[in-house]
This record gives sequence, C-alpha cells and structure tokens, in this order.
Amino acid sequence: MCEAKRALVVGGTGPSGPHIVNGLIARGYTVSLFHRGTHESDEIPDFVEHIHGDPHFLETIQEALGQRDYDLVVATYGRTRLLARHFKDRAGRFVAVGSVAATHGHMASDALFPTGLPVPTPETAPSVQAETDADGRFAWRIAETEREIMALHPRATILRYPIVYGPNQLLPFEWCLIRRALDRRPFIVLPDGGLRLIARGYSVNMAHAVLCAVDRPQEATGQVYNCADERQLTLRQTAEVVGKALNHDWEIVSLPAALAWPSWPMIFTDPQGSWHRLYDVNKIKRELGYKDVVPPVDAVTATVQWYAERRNELAGDIEKRLDDPFDYPAEDRLVSEWRQSIEPLLARYGRDHVQHAHPYAHPQAPGLAQDHRGR
Repeated sequence: MCEAKRALVVGGTGPSGPHIVNGLIARGYTVSLFHRGTHESDEIPDFVEHIHGDPHFLETIQEALGQRDYDLVVATYGRTRLLARHFKDRAGRFVAVGSVAATHGHMASDALFPTGLPVPTPETAPSVQAETDADGRFAWRIAETEREIMALHPRATILRYPIVYGPNQLLPFEWCLIRRALDRRPFIVLPDGGLRLIARGYSVNMAHAVLCAVDRPQEATGQVYNCADERQLTLRQTAEVVGKALNHDWEIVSLPAALAWPSWPMIFTDPQGSWHRLYDVNKIKRELGYKDVVPPVDAVTATVQWYAERRNELAGDIEKRLDDPFDYPAEDRLVSEWRQSIEPLLARYGRDHVQHAHPYAHPQAPGLAQDHRGR
C-alpha cells in the first residue's frame, strides 16, 4: 500500500484556500495548513492539521515548520520568497500564488507606450525590473519574488491571481455596489459608461486553476500562468448583475473618470484613468486544461447574495477597510450638478441622429455607374 502524498498549504483559509485544500484531499493528499490562526474556515475538515505560525519571516517559518518536508507545497499566503528559501530541499513541488501586478504597467499604465497594458496582456509581457520603475516598490517585490522562486525551484509553478472575489474576501470591492443596492439608491455612478475591464477571478475558479497545475506537473513545470475568469464583466455589467441579484433597478450614471469618485474604491488602482487590466488566460487553458467551474454571472450573483445575507454581521468590519464614504448626499449633488451642466452643452452641440452608411456601392439597377448615394 502506497503512503499518501503529503501537501502543505500556506494560508488556506481565505477565499480560494478551502477549495484548494478540499481539492487536494479529493486527490489523495494528506494536507496540513500553515497559517497565523487569525482566520479559520468551517469548510475545511476537522482532520486537517493546522500549524500556527507567521509565514512572513524566515525565523518564524523555521520555528513553526522545523525540518518537515512535503511532496507538494502550495504557497498562497505570506512571503513566498522566504517560503521558497525554506523549502529549497524540502519540497517535491513548489506551487506559488502570486499576482498579475508583477506585470510592468499594471500599477502605472502611463509608463507604457501606447498608454495602458496590451489587451489582453499575456505572460510574456515584461515584468517589473527595478524598484525605481514607475510601477513602484510593491509591484517590483512581486516580480522579484517570482524570479527568486524560479531560481530556487526551477520546476516551480507560479499562478498569477487577479482580484479574487467570493465569500470571505477581506476587502470585497463588490460591497460598494451591494450596499448601494441594498440601500435602494436610484443610481450608481460609474466612470466612462462603466466600460472598464479589470481582471477578476471567482474564488472557486481560482482554486481550480491551482489544482489544474497540481494535476499536470509535467506541463506546469517552470511555468508562470495568468489566472482569471474566462469571461470578464465590465463594471457596468457587474452593476447590472448586482442589481438583479438584489431585485433592484437603478440607473447607470456615466461620468468622466476624474469625477466618478463614488466608483473609485471599486477600481483599486489608477482610478482617474480608463485603462483596462485584462489578462490573457489562454496559456493556462491550453496547457493545463483550465475552464471556469462557475460562470462569472452566476459567481457574482452568489457572491452578492452571500454578503447581502450577512450585512449585519460583516458590514462594519468591511467598511473600516474599504475606502468608500457612502456619502449619498454628496453623490446626489454631484449627479444633479453634472446634469445641470451637461444640458446646455447637449442643447447647443448635441445631435439627435447621425446617419451612418457603409462605403460599398449598392446599385439599384444593372449597368448603373453609381448607386443612389453616388458610390
């Protein structure tokens, strides 16, 4: 009888963690968790070992884990470069969850020419190379961590997470929409028609991406993969899904990004720009067989309903961390003044209808040199 494979999940109690843990158990692994113990999850079976310690410092990592070794380490939390150092000769495989923010231009779209990331952005796009790059120290450290992991573990796999949504997210940006819909706001302010695309991934889907890497070790060896839902919703589409999930009809009020401050907490970076952050996930689909487990509309709906049902329990804590004042009187004044200012411009310069005709001729009878439009 073969001994069960041993896996360590670092973190494991956040949005995607329990799904990773349970997926590993279903694959025959004996799973242990290494985390601070600050958050626990009812979705993780009681028989899973919990090792409590701080995964952010080499000394606390060594103190908690000692000389233990594992067939598989999945690092979803902490300082993964330090975990990679500790497990240099103690892990059969090292799978790290990083961030798409390692990509040059993610945190500073105006550092690129033309301005903004390629749409969509592949893994081959340049990563942040220096602390002095316009992307900033945070993004540089993410990119440096990727390089150090690959130097220590040439057979490692790095999965670049986007913004992850779903239950148990510490900073659920959807709350900006959820609370306004629950408060029955008549409108929602969005920048530039709400057409911006920001890569997001449902927690169940992102866990599935990690498990795809576990399932195909040969293909995943030494590779970096972008992760995100296959289908991405614009801000406007997300607002529509939130409204429907909470049985609330509201008007989408489009303002220039520089004025649409009520929406800025949902955008996370570069709120006054209109650049997309859409990442290409064809590599993980092609090489590892990734496919969304939950379609995004269903995923957003489930997320919205989960938070709405727990409003009294969670709202206070979420809103301490979320930079959204929910200043409804100020929003009302903003929209009112915008409408008052735009009406004279529309009256003076607006056009009720612009005729569009394609350039190809459509003669009305045989032998005519030109059609009725002179083409």
